[in-house]
Amino acid sequence: MSVPATILLVDDSRASRMLCATVLRSLNPDLRILEAGDGDAALALMAGEQAGLAILDMNMPGMSGLELAEKLHLGHPMMKLALLTANSQDAIQRRAAAQGVHFFRKPISEAVIGDILALLG
Repeated sequence: MSVPATILLVDDSRASRMLCATVLRSLNPDLRILEAGDGDAALALMAGEQAGLAILDMNMPGMSGLELAEKLHLGHPMMKLALLTANSQDAIQRRAAAQGVHFFRKPISEAVIGDILALLG
């Protein structure tokens, strides 16, 4: 029996986290989802964890999703990183691409979450 995939979900909006987690579970009920409301909480959570994928919001208090992605990559270089945000400025998309972070636009939908899950291979 295989170990369920673990996903780190980071968004300062509790409603967005709940919606995203619900859609993730509807597409793959075996997922293990770790949730955090900001970058510092996410880093603390990941100190003793491994996840195959992180889904990050861009605009959060403290550090941005791309700042968090940079820190996660240092500690977890094999983790796939997805930026799921309503902030679709070209500059954000270019920064994400330069960091190897996959960019996805909100709103959260089954199609978008399906595309994100495809990153797990």
